[in-house]
Amino acid sequence: MITGKFPALRLRRSRKTDWSRRLIEENNLTPSDFILPIFLIEGKNKKQSIKSMPGVYRYSIDKLNFIIDRAIKKRIPMIALFPYISKKKKNALGTEALNENNLVCRALKEIKRKYKNEIGIMCDVALDPYTSHGHDGLLQDKYVLNDETIKVLLDQSLLQAQMGCDVLAPSDMMDGRIGEIRKHLDKHNLKMTQILSYAVKYASSFYGPFRDAVGSKNLLKGNKKNYQMDYRNINEALREVALDIKEGADMVMVKPGLPYLDVIKKVKENFKIPVMAYQVSGEYSLLENGIKNNLTDKNIILESLIAFKRAGANAIVSYYADRLDHIIK
Repeated sequence: MITGKFPALRLRRSRKTDWSRRLIEENNLTPSDFILPIFLIEGKNKKQSIKSMPGVYRYSIDKLNFIIDRAIKKRIPMIALFPYISKKKKNALGTEALNENNLVCRALKEIKRKYKNEIGIMCDVALDPYTSHGHDGLLQDKYVLNDETIKVLLDQSLLQAQMGCDVLAPSDMMDGRIGEIRKHLDKHNLKMTQILSYAVKYASSFYGPFRDAVGSKNLLKGNKKNYQMDYRNINEALREVALDIKEGADMVMVKPGLPYLDVIKKVKENFKIPVMAYQVSGEYSLLENGIKNNLTDKNIILESLIAFKRAGANAIVSYYADRLDHIIK
């Protein structure tokens, strides 16, 4: 028999029923908390599976209406476009990124033609899908050049904005590129084009499936540690964010997501700026394969997504974005 005084306050009282738990919950998810990544591929009538990312596909432009209609119906505010570029169009300078008829540009024009402003479009600003060496910039003696790369990113940013991109997302991690892009856009009367800076992008091992999805995985020479962040550092992340805010970033990204919840929290607490988290391909594939192999159940998805909100993320880039109604019950 248990003796002695019972506590006057029993926190379990509020956990007794579902309605009571819902009444006091501190964090929740809505469709407005998500950005849906979409992989593009050349051709017609294509919906191509990606072996390393079960449940995720590459779409030809004429098949985009299928996934965009669904995203709009589910009230997802923005999609993010990532191209799979054939090897014959890649070179050391990534010149296909500046082709006004490239895959991303054609997709932008078609989406804007059909959907106007029903949904936002975010575009990756970096050269890795277009380079034969798989790096985000111009390479010289195994080192990615900073200022020379920025000159190319300025043209890429301007082209994407002119084609209809709403939110430019530089993910290259070159020093000073946010300020230069902002000035370049303003100079060309594109003052209202937003910039979501990948201010905190770590040199992570969680990106493998994404590199497979955009066709750069087997091309990458070396690693990206001379420009992406060291995952041991957090104060450096705060310095990166401070610089990008000063240069004109409207929002910032922390990537990857789940292993860096402490970074998301620190950024949000220190800067009060909209903070996005990227539940990257490696995180997605680990979760999805765990579910597929009956090692866990789908509730792990919701648990991991709530963690981003609890840490302070305003929105999450997630491959689960358009499947939430099958996850959240």
